[in-house]
Amino acid sequence: MPNTYTQIHIHFVFAVKFRNGLINENFKISLYKYITGIIKNNDHKLLAIGGMPDHIHILIGFRATQSMSDLMKDVKQSSSKWINENKFVNGHFQWQEGFGAFSYSKSQISDVIKYIENQEIHHQKKTFREEYLEILKKFDVEYDEKYIFNELI
Repeated sequence: MPNTYTQIHIHFVFAVKFRNGLINENFKISLYKYITGIIKNNDHKLLAIGGMPDHIHILIGFRATQSMSDLMKDVKQSSSKWINENKFVNGHFQWQEGFGAFSYSKSQISDVIKYIENQEIHHQKKTFREEYLEILKKFDVEYDEKYIFNELI
């Protein structure tokens, strides 16, 4: 879109289905590179990616040419397919439905990048559940836990 100028920084958070810890060291870096490619192919700018075996955080410079839902659909569908085709996990890999998306100002970007890069240290003290609820409360997002945390039954 000519003559359209934006500065939008979005922090996405999404989990493995049932929050199973399936993202392991054997393919984690390759997965991050694969997701980075999807984001770049959709004309957004990756600023940081990281996570734990049960969830991922992504910070991007978001262009207003695509909806967040369409981008996350592409990221999650394509990466699930890639994980399954490469047989990185036993059984079938899926992401949990939905995602969190939180906006930050330019002045906050370096802190968010550090936060994403230090997920392993951060999660020595907090579970994903605690972290995610804390983010939702910080941003004053109304939620219903039955839709956030699908548990394996």
